[in-house]
Amino acid sequence: MSLPRQLRTHQRRLAGVVAAIAAGATEARDILAAVTPGGGKSLLPVIAAARLMEAGIVQRICWVVPRDSLRLQAEEAFADPAWRAALGHEIAVRSAENAPDPCRGMQGYVTTYQGIAAAPALHLAEFRRCPTLLVVDEMHHLPASAEVDPVAAAQAETSGEEDQAGAWSRALLPLLECATVRLLLSGTLERADGRGILWLPYRQGPRLRTREVDLDAPGWAVVGYSRAQALAERAVLPVTFGALDGEATWRDPEGASVGPHRLSGYHPDETTRPALFTALRTGFAEALLREAFLAARDLRARRRRERNLPPDASARGLGKLLVVAPDQITARHYLALLRRWVPAGQAEEVVGLATSDSGDAHQTLAAFRLRPEPSMLVTVAMAYEGLDAPEVAVVAALTHIRSRPWLEQMVARATRVDPNAGPYETQRALVYHPDDPLFSRFRIRMETEQGTLAKRPRPRLSQQALPLWLREQLPPRREGITPLESNALALRFDTLAPGPELALKRPELEEAQGEMLEAPSVAERRLRARIGEMVAAQAVEDEAMLQGPRAGVAGPGLYHRYNAILKRIMGGKARAQMSLVDLEAAIGWLERNRLSEHQHLLANDPRYAWSARKRGEWRPPSGRPARKAPSAPRHKRGA
Repeated sequence: MSLPRQLRTHQRRLAGVVAAIAAGATEARDILAAVTPGGGKSLLPVIAAARLMEAGIVQRICWVVPRDSLRLQAEEAFADPAWRAALGHEIAVRSAENAPDPCRGMQGYVTTYQGIAAAPALHLAEFRRCPTLLVVDEMHHLPASAEVDPVAAAQAETSGEEDQAGAWSRALLPLLECATVRLLLSGTLERADGRGILWLPYRQGPRLRTREVDLDAPGWAVVGYSRAQALAERAVLPVTFGALDGEATWRDPEGASVGPHRLSGYHPDETTRPALFTALRTGFAEALLREAFLAARDLRARRRRERNLPPDASARGLGKLLVVAPDQITARHYLALLRRWVPAGQAEEVVGLATSDSGDAHQTLAAFRLRPEPSMLVTVAMAYEGLDAPEVAVVAALTHIRSRPWLEQMVARATRVDPNAGPYETQRALVYHPDDPLFSRFRIRMETEQGTLAKRPRPRLSQQALPLWLREQLPPRREGITPLESNALALRFDTLAPGPELALKRPELEEAQGEMLEAPSVAERRLRARIGEMVAAQAVEDEAMLQGPRAGVAGPGLYHRYNAILKRIMGGKARAQMSLVDLEAAIGWLERNRLSEHQHLLANDPRYAWSARKRGEWRPPSGRPARKAPSAPRHKRGA
C-alpha cells in the first residue's frame, strides 16, 4: 500500500508500525496512538485495517467509541471516498447494535463502551470466531482493571466499589485479551480521577506515589503526535484564551453572606470553587457568554464580507460557537439568552441544544457538524469529546470541570482546521473562560507537562463515584451554598504556548538486537494476557453449549466467574498479584483442566449465586453435574 503524500507525521508512523507487524519484523501487537486532541486520529484505524487485512493478519475490525454520537463519524472515516482512493481500500464498517452477526457481510463494525458492557458474550464470541483488529477510541475513559493491574487491585481492596467506567473495563478486558492486534487511541494519557488506564503499561513516576505510562515498554509500539508537532505541520490551530475576571457573592450553609470574592483570588480551596459555582449561574456567566457571542458574530460578519455574501446568508466555513454549560438546567438558561440575542425568526434554527434530556440531541449534533445551521450549540458533555466539527471557532467554557484531560478535549473542539474557512493563517481558536486559578493551573500544565501520570486517587465523595459525564449533568455539590450575584471585571487575551514533545521511541526504527532475556515485568504482562485469553476461550466454548433455551445466560458473568474460580484454585491470588511462577502454574493448570468442572468453588459466594441459579442444573462438558449454588439474598441479586 503506497502512502499518500498528504498523510501527517503520526499517520505515516502508524503505517510504518503496521507494515512492520505485517512483515513479521516486530513482535508488537499493541499500538498506542497518543495524538493531541484535534490532531486527526480518526484516519488511523483506516490505515491499520487496510494494511493488516491486506497482509492477512486480521479479517475484521471492531471499533469501540465512548459515545453513540461518535459511531457515525467512525463509519464516515471508512466511507470517505477521497481516503478510499488514496489508501486503495474497499473496507466498509457498520454501526452495530447488540444483535447477532454485527458485521452483516461487511469487514467490521462500530459499537460503544455501553454496547460492549450490555452484551460482552456476543462480542467475545465474534472475536474468537476470526482474527480481529480491536480499536478502542478515547482509551483514557477506561480505568485499569484490578484483574490485571497490581495497583488497581490494591485500590479495589480498599475502595470496594466499581463505577460505570470500571464496568466498561471489565467488559472490554476479554476483548483486549483475544484481539489479534490492538490499536488504542487517546488524546490524553491521563485520567481525570488519577487512576491508571486499562491495558497500558506503567512504570514508576517521577514523583512519590505516581506512575507514568511506559512509552518504551517491550511489545508496544507508540505513535506520538504532540500539540507542538501538530502546530508545526499546521494540523491544528493556535489557541487564544480570553480570560474574564469577576467577583461573586454567595450565602454559606449558615445563611451568612460571603464576598464579593475575586475569581482570580489566591485561595482556591477556600473561595475559588464556590465563587466559580456562583459565577456560572449568575450575572458573570451572561457577561462571558455575551463576549463569546459577539466574537462569533463578528467573525461570521467578517467572513461574509470577504465572500461578498449578504448579511443573513448561511454558508459553510463562517465559524461557529460552542457553549459548554455546567449542568442541564443552566444549559437551557444559556440557550434562552442566545436566542434572545438573535433575530426572533432565526432563533430556533440558529441556536441548538444537545443534552441527554433533549430527544433530538443526536440530530442536533449531526446538523451542527454537517450543515451551516445551527451556528451556535449549547451542550453539557455530549460534545466535549470526539466531536469533529471544524467550523467551531469560538468556545465559551462555562463549565466547573478543571481536570486537564477534559479541558484539553473541550479546547480541541475549536482547534480543527476548517477547509471552508480560507487560508490557515487567517484561522485561530478562541476560548473564553473564567479567570480562576484552577484554569490557569491547567494552562500551565498544558504548556509544561506531557500528561502521562497516574496517581493514587484521593478519597471521593459519594457523588464523585458517578462517571464524569453524569456528574457534569448534575449541579456540583457546594456544601449548601446559595449563589447570590456576580459581575465581570476585566478581560485579557493570551496565546497558548505549543507545549512539550512526547518523549518516545518507535520500535520499527530501532536497530535489531541480539537475543535477550525477557524482563520479568514484560513476562508477567505476557502471561497475564495469555491466561485471560485461555479463560475467555473456555467461556466462549461453554457459552456455545448453552445455546437454545438457555442462550445468553453465560454472558459476561461466565468469563468473570471463571476468573474467580481460577483465583480460588491459585490460592486466592488474582492474576495481578501472581508471581511468574504462579502465572506459569496457572497456564499449566488451564491446559489440563476445565474451569466449568470447578464451579462448586463459588458455591458460597453470593456475588455469583444469581448467575448460577439462572444456569440451573447445567452439566459441564465432562458430564459431571455442577453443584447448585445457593440463592442470593434479594438485595444481592445481580451483584
